[in-house]
Amino acid sequence: MSARATLATARRVLQQLRADHRTVAMLLVVPVVLLTLLRYVFQDQPATFDRIGGPLLALFPFTTMFLVTSVAMLRERTSGTLERLLSMPVGKGDLLTGYALAFGLVAVVQTSLAAGTALGPLGLEVAGSAALVVLLAVLDALLGTALGLLLSAFARSEFQAVQFLPAVVLPQVLLCGLFVPRQAMATPLQWLSEAFPLTYAVQGMQRVSASADITSGLLTDLGVITGCVVLFIALGAATLPRRSD
Repeated sequence: MSARATLATARRVLQQLRADHRTVAMLLVVPVVLLTLLRYVFQDQPATFDRIGGPLLALFPFTTMFLVTSVAMLRERTSGTLERLLSMPVGKGDLLTGYALAFGLVAVVQTSLAAGTALGPLGLEVAGSAALVVLLAVLDALLGTALGLLLSAFARSEFQAVQFLPAVVLPQVLLCGLFVPRQAMATPLQWLSEAFPLTYAVQGMQRVSASADITSGLLTDLGVITGCVVLFIALGAATLPRRSD
């Protein structure tokens, strides 16, 4: 891999994003608006907002980054840009890591805005530090980015890429323990939830919300999320040649 090629890819992606005002608005404004709506839905139940607000700070970056990166990479492929890039001295790992770096920087801004709004004006109370909340949210955004890059290889149109949202993301949302504790689910569903990376993202945020201690369980969640990001990017690089035709 080449650091120069990776940074050049990241710079190009950021320039494309800067010119796409609607996508920037979706990435930066939508999570803040949704958290604000949620706060006033539970206006008379602040404890409920505190219970689900933290996990949603993990869910929103994951979902938005998954959607944007899967469509963006598909555009690269269908427009021929990906094929032209791969004909240059740019490795597949450079390309995907550059994407992850660019969207990771966007994720830092996105999660800082969302977490700052939730912890500040909206009054979300978490036992852990704000820095740990932002760190987890950024990792969750990178997780959504890496999964989106990987699954974009299996779509032939933007419509198909969007279809991965209900097929891949929603089952994880239902089984991650956000609505019902995983221990209360049927045993097969508990096994399935343990195989989903979003489970560890939400579980990690629940631990940060409940305790200021950095426990072994929290470190395990962080390790699983980071490992999945690396794994999905590696698998995404391996699938690039197959669908660039």
